[in-house]
Amino acid sequence: MKLLEVLDAEAILPDLTAGTKTEVLEELVIPVAHRSGVAVEELVRVLLERERLGSTGIGGGIGIPHGKIPRIDRLFMGVGLSRRGIDFESLDGRPAHIFFLLVTPESSMGLHLKVLARISRILKNEQFKERLLQARTREEILAIIQNEDEEF
Repeated sequence: MKLLEVLDAEAILPDLTAGTKTEVLEELVIPVAHRSGVAVEELVRVLLERERLGSTGIGGGIGIPHGKIPRIDRLFMGVGLSRRGIDFESLDGRPAHIFFLLVTPESSMGLHLKVLARISRILKNEQFKERLLQARTREEILAIIQNEDEEF
C-alpha cells in the first residue's frame, strides 16, 4: 500500500506551532477530525491513551502517534513538521520534528500494522527525512512523500 493512498493533502501541516506533546496531537488531528467526522477531543483522547502505553516518539526526531477509532470505516493519516522540535518523550530523549499521524478503524489490525511498518521503513532513510525538514509547503511535502512512495 502506498502512503498517498491514505494521505489527504489537507492533513499535511508544514509548520506546526505546538509547543507540547498534547498540543501537537491537537493540531495534527484537526484536518483528520474534519475528514473523519470524529470530534477533535475524541481523537486526542484516543491518541493520549495510546501514548500512556508507551511513547510513539520513536527517536531520530520522529513521532508516529496512532490510535484506533471504532466508528470510522477507513484509515486516516496526517503529516506535520515542527521546525523547533517538540519534547515527544522519544526513546532517544531528543525532540521530534517529523510527525506521521495514523488513525485506523478498530477492526483493521492488519492495515494498521502495514501502514505503520511502511512509515517506519521510509523514515529510516536519512535523506528523505532531511528533504522533509527542508520542505516549506504542503505541495513540497506531498511531492517528497510521493517520490519516496514510488521507490518502495
